[in-house]
Amino acid sequence: MKKKIIPVIVALVLILIIALVGFGGKILDKYSYSKELADLNAYFGVGEGELAIVLQDEMVEQKALLRDNAVYFDIDTIELYLNEGFYADVAEQKLLYTTANDTVTTAFGGKEYSDKTGSHPMEHATCLMEGERLYVAADYVKLFANFSYTLFDRHIQMDTRWGENRMTEVVKNTQLRTLGGIKSPILRELEKGETVEVLNQMETWSEVKTWDSLIGYVENKRLGNEFTETQIPVTDYVPAEYTSLSLPGKVNLGFHAIGGEAGNDTLDAMVAEGKGINVIAPTWFSLNDNEGNFRSYADRGYVDKAHGYGLSVWGVWDNFNYRNETGADISTYQILSSTAKRQQLVRNMVDTSLGLGLDGINIDYEGLPQECGEHYVQFLKELSVACREKGLILSIDSYVPFNFNNYYRLDIQGQVADYVIIMGYDEHWHGSGDPGSVASISYVSNGLDRTLNEENVPPEKIVNALPFYTILWQTEGANVTDQYITLNNVTDYLQRMNVQPAWDEATCQNYAEWKSGNVTYQIWVEDAESIAVKLNVMKTKNIGGVAVWRLGYGTEQVWDLVSAYANS
Repeated sequence: MKKKIIPVIVALVLILIIALVGFGGKILDKYSYSKELADLNAYFGVGEGELAIVLQDEMVEQKALLRDNAVYFDIDTIELYLNEGFYADVAEQKLLYTTANDTVTTAFGGKEYSDKTGSHPMEHATCLMEGERLYVAADYVKLFANFSYTLFDRHIQMDTRWGENRMTEVVKNTQLRTLGGIKSPILRELEKGETVEVLNQMETWSEVKTWDSLIGYVENKRLGNEFTETQIPVTDYVPAEYTSLSLPGKVNLGFHAIGGEAGNDTLDAMVAEGKGINVIAPTWFSLNDNEGNFRSYADRGYVDKAHGYGLSVWGVWDNFNYRNETGADISTYQILSSTAKRQQLVRNMVDTSLGLGLDGINIDYEGLPQECGEHYVQFLKELSVACREKGLILSIDSYVPFNFNNYYRLDIQGQVADYVIIMGYDEHWHGSGDPGSVASISYVSNGLDRTLNEENVPPEKIVNALPFYTILWQTEGANVTDQYITLNNVTDYLQRMNVQPAWDEATCQNYAEWKSGNVTYQIWVEDAESIAVKLNVMKTKNIGGVAVWRLGYGTEQVWDLVSAYANS
C-alpha cells in the first residue's frame, strides 16, 4: 500500500513546486525592473542628418539639420521661436535682415554676408535650400537673436530664456526611463552623483532632464539633495535702436487730393480752408507699372509755397490711383516681392522726395492681398532705414485693425514708422451694398484701442484720420446703391430733401431715413456734432494727432474743432 502512495505524493509535490515556481516567476516578473533599451532614433523622431530640438525643457515638433558639422534651422522654426525679422527672396536667392539702420544680405549657399560696413566671411554656408525649404545656420541666426544651443548626437538643447532651475542629485545608480514605471524602456543609465533638473515631481517618480538633455523619468527614492541652479543669460545680440522723428506738437494733417498738375494751383484755397493744419499731404505719386515706377504730379514750387505757410509737406505715394484712372494692371505684389524692384523703388522715392524738398513720405498702399503682407512689411522696413538716414518723416496710412487685415502688421509699423495714420472710416464703404455708418464712434474708439493695446503702437505715433464725407444709401428691393456727400454739402442736401436728422446715440451721429417711391434713403451724417465726439475720444486716448480726408470737404465750424483739438 505504501509503495502505491509514495508515487502519488511525489507527483503532488512536483505539481506544487511547478505551480510555486510559475507563480513566483510571475511575481518576480511583475516586480522586476525591465532592461529593455529605448530606440533613441524613435524617441527623438529623427532620421539621417536630422536633429531633434529640445527647447527649454520640452522637445518640440520642429527639427534641425546637421550639415557639414553646422546646425541649421528652417525659416519657419526661426520665425516661431527665435526672430521673425528674416526675409527670404527665393527668386533672387537672397536672405535679408533689416535692422533700424541697415539691411544685412547673404546669398543662398554663400559663406559671407554684407552690410553697410562691407563683407564678412563665415565658416560655413549662412543658409541653404533643401527641397523647397530654406534653412539658416544657427550661428548666423545668433547674429540677430539671443539664444544658446548645444549639439548632441541626435538633438540639440536650445534656450531662449533663462532663470533658476530646480536641481537634484542621483543618490544611487539607476536608470532614466521613457515613462514613469519600472517596465518602461531605458533611455540611459544614471550614475550616483550625477545631477538632473526636476521638471515635474509625482508621488513615486519624477520627470527630469539630464545634462545631455534627455527628458525621462526616475524613481524618487533614487534622488536627493535638491538645490537651485541659476542660468547665465545670453546677451550677445543688442538690436539697433529705432529712433523717430516727430513734430513739436500734435499732427494736424490735411490730405490734398490732386488729380493732375493743375491741382497744385489749389494750394492757397486748401490752406485757407484747413486753418490750423501743420502738415499738408498732396496725393502726387502712384505706381504706374510692375517695375516699381510711378507717375508724379509733384511740383517744387508747391513745396516752397507750403513751407512759406509754415507747413510740413509729406508726399503721398499710393498703389491705386493710376490703376483706377487708366485701368492698368498694376500688381503691388510683383513689385514688392522682388528685392531688386523694391529696393530700387525705395531709392527712387527717397531721391525724389529729397529733390523736391519734401519733409516726409506718406505711404498709402491699399487693397493688398494677404500673400503680399511679408513683402509690404519688408518694404516698410527698408524704406524706414532710408528715411531715417536722410531725415525724412515716414508715415503710413493703415486700416482700422482687425484679424482679417493683421498682415499689414501695425505692430511693426509702430516700430519702424514715425507716424501710423489709422484711416478711421470705411466701416461701411462705397460699393459695399451694406448700408451703415462710415465711422461710428465704436468703430473709431475700438480701432484705436486695438492699435494701442493689441498692436502696441506707441500713442504718440498714432494719428486718427477723420472722414469729411458721408454716404447716402439708396435701397430699392434687393438693390443697394450709394453716393458720397461731403461734409460741407450735407446740411444743404438734407434741407433740400426736407429731412431733419435725429441724433443716434449708438453711432454718435445724426441719422435720417426717408422714402421716395419704392426707394428707401439712409444717411449717417458726419457733421460738427459727430466730429466733436470723435475728437473727444481721441483726446482721452492721448494719441499723436489728427488727419482729415480731405481738404476741400470741411466747414469753418468743423475746422475750428479740429484746430482746437490739435492745439489742446
